[in-house]
Amino acid sequence: MTTMSRREFLRRSNKAGLGLAAGVTILESARSVRAAPANEKVILAIVGCKGRGYTLARNFAARDDCELAYVADVDSTLFASRAKGIAECQGGRVPQCVQDFRKVLDDQSVDAIVVATPTHWHAPATVWACQAGKDVYVEKPLCHNAWEGQQMVKAARKHDRVVQVGTQNRSAPYNMAARQYLADGKLGKVHYVRVLNQKLWANFPMAEDKPVPKGLDWDMWNGPAPEHAYNDTLRYHWHHLWRYCIGDLGNDGAHQFDQVRMIVGFDIPKQVYCTGGRFNTEGAADTPDTQIATFTYDNDLVVTLELTLYTPYMLKIDGVVRDSDMFPYWPQCATRMEIYGDQGVMTVGRMGGGWQVHVRTKDRKPVVKDQMYGRFPDPDHQENFVQCVRSREKPNADIDVGHRSHLTLHYATISYRTGGQTLNIDRQTQHIKDNPEAMKLFQREYRKPWVLEEV
Repeated sequence: MTTMSRREFLRRSNKAGLGLAAGVTILESARSVRAAPANEKVILAIVGCKGRGYTLARNFAARDDCELAYVADVDSTLFASRAKGIAECQGGRVPQCVQDFRKVLDDQSVDAIVVATPTHWHAPATVWACQAGKDVYVEKPLCHNAWEGQQMVKAARKHDRVVQVGTQNRSAPYNMAARQYLADGKLGKVHYVRVLNQKLWANFPMAEDKPVPKGLDWDMWNGPAPEHAYNDTLRYHWHHLWRYCIGDLGNDGAHQFDQVRMIVGFDIPKQVYCTGGRFNTEGAADTPDTQIATFTYDNDLVVTLELTLYTPYMLKIDGVVRDSDMFPYWPQCATRMEIYGDQGVMTVGRMGGGWQVHVRTKDRKPVVKDQMYGRFPDPDHQENFVQCVRSREKPNADIDVGHRSHLTLHYATISYRTGGQTLNIDRQTQHIKDNPEAMKLFQREYRKPWVLEEV
């Protein structure tokens, strides 16, 4: 059995020029270029500063080569605590706080924004930022619908902006090594890939409408979605409501689908089929809790993505595994990928879970042929973004790369929402062929004044 370490992979990659050939940034350490003079700092603004947004804000603020100049959030009650916490990370420099992020776009000193709002705001914020001359780090899911992803790509290219999608697995050395392993033919011919997204995320009741909480701009929070009175369920459970998101297949499942797309190298499918349902119906969620999507490709490849949200015994990869030399317990790993070649099967974990290649058993015991431990890739991904803001190179998770992953998941969602229809894809236009019913879900209707215009 061969075990490759991160250090050994980086040494071999740099010696062979693999990082340049693959079009990615590979660093021995994610801190390797942080000692920038104060006058060369990248000036950032965070748009959406609750859970993930606050984590990103503090991570960027803690870098020697960045300054977090703005906090933009529709909930002004967050301002004091967020400004204090961010200031602690950047030598006491307190960011300005605004409710409307468009004010940030008017400030020419801001180099880039970090978008961590609910999904329905990702595309408008990204497109408008590109039009204002800002670079963008945008969290997944990339967008509410397929058309929005197209507009994000067009805006980035038209205005020559660096746009990095928050699918950080693309910056993980262990995933780069897995991709090289397949490219070298060590797994043989691959005809089937299985992706899983399993966990417990229970249904929830619909709350009663009530007055807008003090300090919240509810009209802007609701944004492009249909008009609705303030409701706690809409605000806190948006992940599982079609009006705001695309369900967990594209919310959390986007991470491992994009990751395996990077490793195996497939692009847009020619045919998509998806079935499932919301079988735990006691609640307000309208997206599925059980789903299987099948994607068919030209090169004799079939990929499936499976979702269950009622399975508490399926476990995400925890922090101990992410940051140490160990692997998850694969049978109950909630976010694993299985790549089946004719020479073995590679099982991959996201966010630092590493990978192992199993071949035929011996004496009824498993045989691991090759393996590599992982590490949590958040620092690497943020480093890559900052480097590309300076160099103007495309980042590891460039907007077009992220769009193609999410576009494929939007096809699956559309298939499900049209009763499990098999969709045939025109890969030039990215439209669904000969199916007006399905194409109605390709784009949403926007509530004025929060309208995203075609780029």
